[in-house]
Amino acid sequence: MLNRILLLACLLVIPAAQADVPETLKQDAIWYGVAYYDEYMPYDRLDKDIAMMKAAGINMVRIGESTWGTMEPREGEFDFSHLDRVLDAMHKAGISVIIGTPTYAIPAWMAKQYPDVLATTAAGKNKYGARQNMDITHSDFRRLAERMIRAMLTHVSDHPAIIGYQVDNETKHYKTSGKHVQAVFVEHLKQEFGTLEAMNDAFGLNYWSNRVNSWDEFPEVHESVYTAPVTSINGSVTAAFAAFQRSLVTEYLAWQAGIVNEFKKPGQFVTQNFDLDWRGYSYGIQSSVDHFEAAAAMDIAGVDIYHPGQHQLTGNEIALGGDLARSMKDGQNYFVIETQAQGFPQWTPYPGQLTLQAFSHIASGANMVAYWHWASTHNAIETYWKGLLSQDYAENATYNEARTVGNTLAKLGDKITSLNKQNEVAILFSNEALTAFNEFSFGWGAPQKYNDVLRPFYDSLYRANIETDFIDPSNFADKAANYKMIVIPALYSASDTLLEAISDYVKNGGHIVATFKHGFTDENVKVRASVQPGNMTDIFGIRYSQFVHPERASLNTAIIPESIAVEPLKWWMELITADTADVLATYEHPVWGDYAAVTRNQAGKGTATYIATMPSDNQIDALLRQAANDAGVILSDNQFPVIEKKAVNQAGNTLHFVFNYSENESEVKIDNLKGMDLLTGSSLSGQSPVTLPPWGVVIIEEKR
Repeated sequence: MLNRILLLACLLVIPAAQADVPETLKQDAIWYGVAYYDEYMPYDRLDKDIAMMKAAGINMVRIGESTWGTMEPREGEFDFSHLDRVLDAMHKAGISVIIGTPTYAIPAWMAKQYPDVLATTAAGKNKYGARQNMDITHSDFRRLAERMIRAMLTHVSDHPAIIGYQVDNETKHYKTSGKHVQAVFVEHLKQEFGTLEAMNDAFGLNYWSNRVNSWDEFPEVHESVYTAPVTSINGSVTAAFAAFQRSLVTEYLAWQAGIVNEFKKPGQFVTQNFDLDWRGYSYGIQSSVDHFEAAAAMDIAGVDIYHPGQHQLTGNEIALGGDLARSMKDGQNYFVIETQAQGFPQWTPYPGQLTLQAFSHIASGANMVAYWHWASTHNAIETYWKGLLSQDYAENATYNEARTVGNTLAKLGDKITSLNKQNEVAILFSNEALTAFNEFSFGWGAPQKYNDVLRPFYDSLYRANIETDFIDPSNFADKAANYKMIVIPALYSASDTLLEAISDYVKNGGHIVATFKHGFTDENVKVRASVQPGNMTDIFGIRYSQFVHPERASLNTAIIPESIAVEPLKWWMELITADTADVLATYEHPVWGDYAAVTRNQAGKGTATYIATMPSDNQIDALLRQAANDAGVILSDNQFPVIEKKAVNQAGNTLHFVFNYSENESEVKIDNLKGMDLLTGSSLSGQSPVTLPPWGVVIIEEKR
């Protein structure tokens, strides 16, 4: 009962916390650092490590977040000796420190003495051993975590080496769905709907006798309708529970930030290392966290970005993670708290790639580039996830390149910190649409997820050097007018209010590119009973009621080269009838050839492009470039593997970053661009082209 009352108090009474942003967000140098674990070392080498860090230009380390069991070996018995010696040594060397709260991996004694802190999920009760196996809402866990945080910060918070704090680590809800979580979810539904009748109607619970006639009858809910064991056949219910689980993360991080803020000194910050959905590397929008909501309690957004390497290095994930993190705090600079140094064997960088990666992060607005981690571990699951040093702790090619990067960053100083970015294009993403789309995808058994739709459209903008921000439903109405074009992939679930805001944006002169399934269901994942696309037929100038899977289908169009138009379509085809819209493409198909596949409609002062199918990557490239040109977006002459990013530095000068994401030399067009290459000191007189070496980078400062 106590656990339920505590969680109710947190979720139903306490408003969302807002960060008390430090006044000193502008930096005079990039934080270039590593995660450092003195507790993991097989022998004492702290002084040697610091000497190597200093030689590499490393000016910050992150400590503490992974070793609760070392700092509290027995309940109530604390040992902060590792923190003390690292803090003292780093301060003496002039290296700053971020302290992490160690709450994402619980000690063995807790699991033994308080087994109920281990989360219950659809698969049953978690076992001890893995990290992130606990119920972040459980009263015993909260009590013990708070005691740990307060004891640690009471001990270290006056230390002059500390520049800020990281709360928890890559936090998610870990699928917690035990009895007390279920009980609070029901209370949440009572508050949201008021009556059973309203909830039954919104969720369509008359289907298959799922109607709930008493709140006490409400069944347990876990994950998707397709996740075994099945606990609900209703995507509205499971989507509502997923949103509730995400709110647990928001509340938990705000709770931790509130504690840390009691100890934080002026000029220090609180951050969190948010991560992305994972497919062997950072891939897309995180399905378990509302990043924009959770980031509100942080002074600075942090992000962990891992990506393919070697010949598969494209920079896509670096840009995606950076654009998302920057957008979490309304364009504020962010921290890359973790990224790879060597990483997995398939990631170990080719010569030049570590430099390329570091400046790619900075060009997106990062004020920190920090590697996970300093030294590779000798035991356990991450043995082959290598740090800057291998297990022998000797210098290696990656460390030597990091030394060049670190010393270059120190030399450049505030010329490349706290960069300001103003982009002309945004992507509207939605956690609600993500959850709802993933419930149904393209039909029973279809493996595609929301990120499978979003990523190709984001990647296409990246390849075209169209820099991009992210906005979500919570800030669309306020932010939309800042952009010439907004791309809206798979907005499967959307409220009437959001659809009205999108319509207003178009009528007032904005340009949208939306895909299939736009507005198909309302915010409760109930399919709209109106003609599709939901509530926006007048804006798009089209209508449809049928959809099919593409077989032997491509595009018939004059706006795309025929060699690209004939590439096969994927996954989904809506059979569109154009009313007022111009038809840009129809289906090349023996039966469906009379239906529109891509349309554009003038609505008020703006335009709405609708893509009713999943095109190939080449087709998306052509369609988005055409739409961006029509919207007045400034287009580059260069395309991938030449990547361009632009920002304004603290002196008010424009920086042009140009990257060669290729193992071959690339010729770069930079007509009429005059300035100085910050990396070589050479002047550029506007002559074109410039030849970049494999994995090369040039940073041109254009003086006002």
